[in-house]
Amino acid sequence: MSIEKNVQVVKDFFAAIGSGDKQRVLTLVAEDIEWIIPGEDWPLAGTHRGHTELEAVLQKASKEIEMTYPKPPEFVAQEDRVLVIGVATGKIKATNKPFKDDWVFDITVRDGKLTKIREYIDTQALARASEKP
Repeated sequence: MSIEKNVQVVKDFFAAIGSGDKQRVLTLVAEDIEWIIPGEDWPLAGTHRGHTELEAVLQKASKEIEMTYPKPPEFVAQEDRVLVIGVATGKIKATNKPFKDDWVFDITVRDGKLTKIREYIDTQALARASEKP
């Protein structure tokens, strides 16, 4: 696929997540998707593989975190990789503590599907917001 098509697939993926369209999300990712979310001591950290684990982590995210994106992300692409650069603000629902997270997603697209997502996030900010008193 062309770089432009890869970027569009990633944009469609983010739009599907934002709208809560679970079926659309699953059509845009490979059956063996691998999503790596770094960190410890916060709800979403770990390596999530396949559609079942992807669905579980997205459901957990909606239950545990309130998040907004104050500005649209930037997309940078080369061959089968798309980097998505953005910022999120929100709070961890269990603690009601706010966070600001500057992030980069490193996404691999093959044959029109996302095959790997590696997040680079502010794990310290998220872990701090997840700490209970």
